[in-house]
Formats: sequence, C-alpha cells, structure tokens
Amino acid sequence: MSFDELLAFAGRHLYLSLGLVGLTLALIYTETARLFRGYKALRPAELTQMINRDNALVIDLSAIGEFEKGHIPGSRSVQPSQFDPESKLLANAKQLPVVAVCRNGQASADAAKRLKKAGFEKVYWLDGGIAAWQQAELPLVKGRN
Repeated sequence: MSFDELLAFAGRHLYLSLGLVGLTLALIYTETARLFRGYKALRPAELTQMINRDNALVIDLSAIGEFEKGHIPGSRSVQPSQFDPESKLLANAKQLPVVAVCRNGQASADAAKRLKKAGFEKVYWLDGGIAAWQQAELPLVKGRN
C-alpha cells in the first residue's frame, strides 16, 4: 500500500481516520503520563516482596467495616476523608516505601498521587486493590490491627 492510497482511504473514510488519530493520541498521552507520574502500580506478588524485603508501610483506605472484614496483614487503616500525607502515621515514612491500598484501586491511586506531591520518595499503589489481592489467593486478616 502506497502513501497515496493511504491518503485516499483517509479522505474517503474521514470519521474512521479521525477516530484512529484520536485513539492513538489518547494512548500516547496516557502511557506518557503513566511513565512520568512519580508513583508506580504494584501487582500483589510485587507488594508481598516489598513488604518482606523493604518493610513497606501499607495504608488501607477502605471504610472501617470493609477493613475489618479483611485487609492485608500489617496494613494500617486510614479513612479516605482523614487521609493526610502530613499525618503522624506517615511523618516518619518519607524514606520508606509507602503503598496505598483500597478495595478496587481507584482511591489508592489518588492517595499515591497526594503522597508523591507531599515529598514521599517511594510511593506505590496496589493495582486492582484488595480484589486483586484476593484473586491472587493471598491471605487477608480480619478485625482491627
């Protein structure tokens, strides 16, 4: 296929061509943003290694009732409405790896962004949240810490 044929196709199918260009730009933007955001998504196996090897601080942003039903061993419960990167719980953890966790991974991504803005050096979030942890058949602890 020559370049002239490609241009002729684009001219005949303008909406398809614009859609392709739009999707391509969207993919480039999201991947570039992901690379430069300053915090990294972890899978459950990577989180397990980080807890064991680097003594990571795991912050669970689930509601209290959800936290008590099951949470990652050693994680600390912090309510999303009370989450503050400058809190006493996090004050001494700026050099430690800090991992934000929630039920599905959405709230924890926002928390990771706030931690990075507050100057934390090693910030992560559990991609897929507790649901991904359970799907990987890793243990949950019930009750409070």
